[in-house]
Amino acid sequence: MKRKILSVVLGMSLAATLLAGCGSSDAGAGSAAGTAAKASAAAASEDGGVEKVELKVWSPETEAEITQEFCQQFAANHPEYDITFTYENVENADSITQLKNDPEVAADVFVYPTGGVPELIEAGLIYPITVNEAQVKASYGENAIASCSSDGILYGIPQTPNAFFMYYNKSMYTEDEVKSLETMLAKDLGDGVKNFSMQISNSWYIESFFYANGGTLYGEDGTDPTSCSWNDAKGVQVGEYLIDLVANDKYIEDIDSVASSMFQNRELGAMCSGTWSAEDFVAALGDDLGAAVLPTINIDGTDYQLSNFADFKAYGVKSSTKYPKAAQELAEWLGGEECQLARFQKIDMTPTATALLANEEVQKNVAAYALIDMTGNYSTPQPTTSQIAQYWDPVAAFGTGVVNGDVTRSNLQESLDAMVEGLTSKLAE
Repeated sequence: MKRKILSVVLGMSLAATLLAGCGSSDAGAGSAAGTAAKASAAAASEDGGVEKVELKVWSPETEAEITQEFCQQFAANHPEYDITFTYENVENADSITQLKNDPEVAADVFVYPTGGVPELIEAGLIYPITVNEAQVKASYGENAIASCSSDGILYGIPQTPNAFFMYYNKSMYTEDEVKSLETMLAKDLGDGVKNFSMQISNSWYIESFFYANGGTLYGEDGTDPTSCSWNDAKGVQVGEYLIDLVANDKYIEDIDSVASSMFQNRELGAMCSGTWSAEDFVAALGDDLGAAVLPTINIDGTDYQLSNFADFKAYGVKSSTKYPKAAQELAEWLGGEECQLARFQKIDMTPTATALLANEEVQKNVAAYALIDMTGNYSTPQPTTSQIAQYWDPVAAFGTGVVNGDVTRSNLQESLDAMVEGLTSKLAE
C-alpha cells in the first residue's frame, strides 16, 4: 500500500467579534466522547473563540486532490477553527486495517466500507456521529443509514454505494426482458453468445439468491450471530436453483474476468458487476450499454427479486480524535450533498444523498442510476454483527462447490448444513 503525506496549514486570523463560539455537540456519544468534546470546546474558549484544530484525513490516491480541495473549502466555511490538515493516501479497503494497526497515528477522518462497522465498534475505534445527527439521517436513504449504524447509533456518513447491479446489451435484451432471469435465459441470442453471468462462487454475490427466497442471515435484522435459515426448505430450493443455473448452457460463471471480456466482445447478453466496470463497458458497447437492478428468479412458479448486500463507503471519525466536533463536521461535509455532486461530476462517483437522486446528470448515467435504484430499493442491509467475519469463507466454499459440481442434489442438504454451521460458528479467539 502506498502512503504519501502532505501537510497543509490553513491559518486564519479573524476578528474575535465576528466569531461566535462553537455550538455544543449533541448528546449520546458516551462518556469518552463527552470528555473529548469538552476538551475541544475548552481549547476554543481559551483562544477567544477560535479553536486550533489538527485533523489528519485519509483518502485514496485517486481522490487526493479533490479531497484536499474539499478540506480547504471546509476551513473557509468554518472560521471558528484554525485548522492544520495532514493528508495521507490510504485506500478505502485498507483503512480499517491501518486504523487497527496504529490508532494513534491513524487519520481522524477516513473512508471505510460499511461492512466493517461491527469490526470497528468491537475494537472501540470509531466515534459515533452525534453532531447534526437528525439532519444527517434525513439526508440519506434508509439502507444507507442502516449500513452505517448499529443498535440505532450512527457511525458514518454514507459517501457512495458499494454494490453490484446488472449490465446488459440493449441490442440483445429489451428493458422489459431484463426484469426476469427466466425470460433472459429463454431467449436465443445466437451462436457463441451466452445469456447471463454471475459470480455464484463469490460470497459477496451468492447471498442475492438466498435473500430472494426469504432467507435470513444472522436473524431478521442481521444482529443474531447464531442464526441463519439458509439450510431450511427454502434454502434447499435456492440450492437446487443454483445447481440448475450453472448447468444451463446459457450461463457462464464469471471467473478471472471472463464475463467482462465476453460482454465487451458482445459474446454475452448480461452480467453482474458494479460502477468500476462502467468506463470499459461504455467504451466497448456505446449506446448499446444498458444497466438495471438485478432480475427476478422463478422458484416453484413464483417470481422473487434478487437482493444483494446493501454496502456503502462511508466517512467515519476515529474514537481517539482530539477534535470530535470538528472531525464530525468535516466528515459530514466530505460525505455531504455538495461534495457528492462534485465527485460525481469530476470522478464519476455515484452519490447517496437523496436530494441528488432527482439530479438530471445522475439520472442520465445508466450505471449510477441502476446502482442507486438497486441499493435504495432492492438490496438488503449487510448484517451488523461481528460474526459477519465468519461468513465469507464457508459461503464461498459452498458456491464454489456448486460451480465445480461438487455440490449436487444428493448432498445439497449436507452442504447447506456445513455452510450454515461454518458461518454461525463462534468467532476465532
